[in-house]
Amino acid sequence: MEAFRFLLFPFAVLYGLIIKIRNKLFDVKIFPSEKFNIPVISVGNLIVGGSGKTPMVEYLIRILDANTNIATLSRGYKRKTKGYRLAGENETVETLGDEPVQYLHKFTDINVAVCENRREGIRNLIKDVPDLEIVILDDAFQHRYVKPALSILVTDYFKLFTKDWLLPFGRLREQISGRKRADIIVVTKTPRIFSPIVRKQLLEEIKPYPGQLVCFSYINYLPFELVYASKCEYSAKNENVYSIIMVTGIGNPGPMQEYLRRMCTDLELMEFPDHHEFNEKDLLLIKDKFKNLPTKRKIIVTTEKDAKRLQNAEAEAILGDLPIFYTPINFEFHPADKMQFDEAILAAVKSGTKKDADLKAKDQ
Repeated sequence: MEAFRFLLFPFAVLYGLIIKIRNKLFDVKIFPSEKFNIPVISVGNLIVGGSGKTPMVEYLIRILDANTNIATLSRGYKRKTKGYRLAGENETVETLGDEPVQYLHKFTDINVAVCENRREGIRNLIKDVPDLEIVILDDAFQHRYVKPALSILVTDYFKLFTKDWLLPFGRLREQISGRKRADIIVVTKTPRIFSPIVRKQLLEEIKPYPGQLVCFSYINYLPFELVYASKCEYSAKNENVYSIIMVTGIGNPGPMQEYLRRMCTDLELMEFPDHHEFNEKDLLLIKDKFKNLPTKRKIIVTTEKDAKRLQNAEAEAILGDLPIFYTPINFEFHPADKMQFDEAILAAVKSGTKKDADLKAKDQ
C-alpha cells in the first residue's frame, strides 16, 4: 500500500504546480477577488477532512449572535440540490447538507444558506435577507474569488498542516505557504491541560507570519442526547454503561474515541468515511453489532453531525428502538487565547460594519 502511495507523488507535484499558478494569478489580481460591503468571515483549512471547522463556525455564531443578523454560507457538501438555497422550513441533509442542517437546528435565529459559488451566494443573501450584518463562510479558505474581512485557518492538533503533503500523495489542498493569507490560525483539539512548552513547540512548528494571531482550542464534550425521541430502557449514565459502540463518519474520530474510552469498559468502533450517507446495509450492520454484544449495559454513540444523517424515516425504522445517542460538543479556547480571539473577531466586524455605514452614507 505504501509503495502504491509513492506512485502518486508525481501527481502531487503536478497538482502543486497548478495550485501555485492559480494562487499567483490571484496574488497579482489577474483573477479578481471581490470584497463586500458587509463583514465576511471565512473559516477553512489546508487539509481535506475534519479539522474542526464546524465547531469553529458555531463558536463564531455564539459570540456574534446577540442582536446581530448573521448568515452562514456553505457549499452544502453531498446535498441533492444544486445552486443557491436559503434555508426554509423542513430542510434536510438531502436539501442542505449535514453541517448547514446542524447550524439551522442549533441556532434558530440565524440565516443558513448553501451555494457552490460563494460570490453568488453572498450576493443572493444580501438581496434576500434585509439588514444582513455578517456572513460566515464555512470551508472557504481556498475560495479566493471572495476577499473576506477576516480569514480563519483551523488545523488539527493531531494532524498539523506542517506535517503533510499535497494531494493525492498527502492531504494538503495547497502548499503550506498558503497559511500567509490567514489573519488567525487556530489549532483545534489540543489537550485541556496545555503546557507552555507544548505551546512554544507548536508556534515554532507553524511559524506564523508577522501580524498573524495563533490561538489554541480544545473540545468540550457535553452530555449525551437521544438521536430519536422514542423511549428506551437503557440509560446513558456513565455508571450504567459497560459497552459503547461508537459510530462515526467524520474526518478524525480520534479525540472522540479517546473521550469515550474513559466512559466504558469496552469500546467498539464502527468507522465510516467522512460525510458518509448511511444506507440500509450500514444501518442493519449497526443494529446487528448492537444485538450481538453480550452485555445488556450497552449503548450506541455517534457525533452530532452523523446524527443529522441518521434522522430520517429509513434510519429510524431500523434503529429507532435502540439506545442511540449523540454527544454535542463545544469549541473552547484556552483562557489566554479566548480574549485575543474574541477581540480580533469583534474588531473585524466593527471595522467592516463602519465601512458599510460610510458607504451607505455616501450613496445617500
